Amino acid sequence: MRVTKAQASANRARVVETASALFRERGYDGVGVADLMAAAGFTHGGFYKQFQSKADLMAEAAACGFEQAAQRAAAQTPADFVAYYLSREHRDHRGAGCTMAALGADAARQSDAVRATFAEGIEGLLADIQNAKGETASPDGRHVSRAETLEMMARLVGALVLSRACPDDSPLADEILEACRGKRSGMQREGNSEAF
Repeated sequence: MRVTKAQASANRARVVETASALFRERGYDGVGVADLMAAAGFTHGGFYKQFQSKADLMAEAAACGFEQAAQRAAAQTPADFVAYYLSREHRDHRGAGCTMAALGADAARQSDAVRATFAEGIEGLLADIQNAKGETASPDGRHVSRAETLEMMARLVGALVLSRACPDDSPLADEILEACRGKRSGMQREGNSEAF
């Protein structure tokens, strides 16, 4: 039975979404093409009808993950986004979590296409966090520069990476998230020039 263009497009989207979650959960090297296609509900042979290589899928899957993050960021205030990002729920659900924290170190060793997708994704998140003037209002109402937004993103990603590096039941894993949440709150109370 011949597959329609619409069905082929939907099938491809399902493979990309499945790959995005599996790559975040297990890393790029932790997911084989056969396992990935089975998880998406397809046979291994169908992969090369849709993608030229696993590296091509890795780039598309990263873009999908960044799009999901952009949607979450757009739907929340900066303070709510930070609170979610530094939550144990986010830490424990890699497959549904931040692409940067889950795959940033892996991406650094991948093709130029994958790294370019990460650069575009980071730029997109910056644009979503910032308003049309290149600034965003912080929880205390002041405007935040691009450099401050980058610093905040780096701190959030770093905190999540460090927390995930600890055993799941480690008190240190929670302490890292709590310290970064507390630092953010402390900066607001003290009128520090940092935004988040």
